[in-house]
Amino acid sequence: MAIWTLAGKDLRLLLRDTRAAIILLLIPPVFMFVLGLIMGESVVQKPDSRLRVSIVDEDEGPAAPSGPYPNLYWSQIVLKDLNESGGINVEVIPSRADAERLIQRSKRAAIVIFRKNFSQKVNACSFMEKEFTGGQQGINPFYRDGMDFKAIDLELMEDPKQPTAAAIIRQVIQVSLLRVVMSWMIGSAFDKIADKQFIDELAKKVEVDSPIGKGKFKPLGILNEKQKAEVGNGVQDALLEMFKQYNLRGKSWNALSNFPPPAPNEGGTLTNYQGESGGILNRGAMRYQFLVPAATVMFSFFMVLAMGWLFVAERRQGTLVRLRAAPLTRAQILMGKMLPCLAVSLFQGVFLLLAGTLAFGMKWGPRPWLLPLVVMATSFAAVGLAMMVASLARTEFQVAIFGTFLVLVLGIAGGCVWPREQMPEQVQAWTQVTPQAWALDAYQELLLANPSIPSVLISCGVLAAFGIVFTGLAWLLLRLD
Repeated sequence: MAIWTLAGKDLRLLLRDTRAAIILLLIPPVFMFVLGLIMGESVVQKPDSRLRVSIVDEDEGPAAPSGPYPNLYWSQIVLKDLNESGGINVEVIPSRADAERLIQRSKRAAIVIFRKNFSQKVNACSFMEKEFTGGQQGINPFYRDGMDFKAIDLELMEDPKQPTAAAIIRQVIQVSLLRVVMSWMIGSAFDKIADKQFIDELAKKVEVDSPIGKGKFKPLGILNEKQKAEVGNGVQDALLEMFKQYNLRGKSWNALSNFPPPAPNEGGTLTNYQGESGGILNRGAMRYQFLVPAATVMFSFFMVLAMGWLFVAERRQGTLVRLRAAPLTRAQILMGKMLPCLAVSLFQGVFLLLAGTLAFGMKWGPRPWLLPLVVMATSFAAVGLAMMVASLARTEFQVAIFGTFLVLVLGIAGGCVWPREQMPEQVQAWTQVTPQAWALDAYQELLLANPSIPSVLISCGVLAAFGIVFTGLAWLLLRLD
């Protein structure tokens, strides 16, 4: 009864300042919202899932006239090539308007747009001059850095605030286009060797000295049509024999290089854009998969300040001295002080998780029933640290300086401000000495499609151990004067 009496008294003290209680609840969501505004999606993605190539297909054809994909538009062929590239996640966005909105909100670093004449332009790409192609001048799509996007009616919409990520996507598209377009141009040029028009043009150009010494003559010009076809086929066969390592008739990269296509599990992934999923605020949920757990953990430890100020106020008012004279043990006093802060911390944790789900579109994976355990373990560690700081501090100034410094340093080191996977590997190992790191590990494990329950339980056990150690130190250091 003594413990519950003390707990009830301190809880009334904590909640008596209604404005402070409301601010305590509202600061973390505001923190999430503001940090979410300035943080790009790519910052919080893991390295193995960061390379996402988003595409808008406006291509109106026609299909490739020959080669391994005669019924596909060239945009579809490039999309297929990207999807067969390992480690690339290809996302199809339905319209240019969606793409412009995503770029304006910095939710994509760059988006590839196949404009309506893309297939027509690629079909016209050729190494040949117009005199060898029936009078039609072929398009040269190459320049110093690779493919000239304008020449083939392709647009790369970029976010100027994410130049590095946009440059990576640009290079990925360049490589894919080179594989597709150059292979097509080489195969098409090789086909022209046996073409009648090519042989006719060649006959006009090739001159040799007359064997009887009477000037020059054009030996191919005296051949009939059948003989010209035989010459063309002979040249093709000779080139194929000379370049056995390549299939010059192939019009795709795999065919040209004689390389087998990738196995089904070696390629990337292809998804359709499903629209934004960002809760009530519609800000996009990806970044908040990191921000909501991080803010929940970080602000749980701000109970250090509330507990410290509560102890200092009671010392100044002489309440602690009267408690020493009462028939209470040190453990009873400590428990009576801890319980109200633990209740407030638990309520704050549940409130932040609900706010993250409703306002920011958080998804907690297939094991949400483990969340209460993680919230309790985190709150216990936070309140234990708060009790230790409160036992050491003697003035409000000491609480403000020491408590704020400790909470911010541990929060930054534990990954509450910047994702730990973005830190150097040596630093990541050191972050495990903070309770915040273990709490974030537990929350982030629950975000996985197949979370490991033992990993979550281990993290909760380590947090409980932190809470026990902090509480034990508070019991040793507590002075009721």
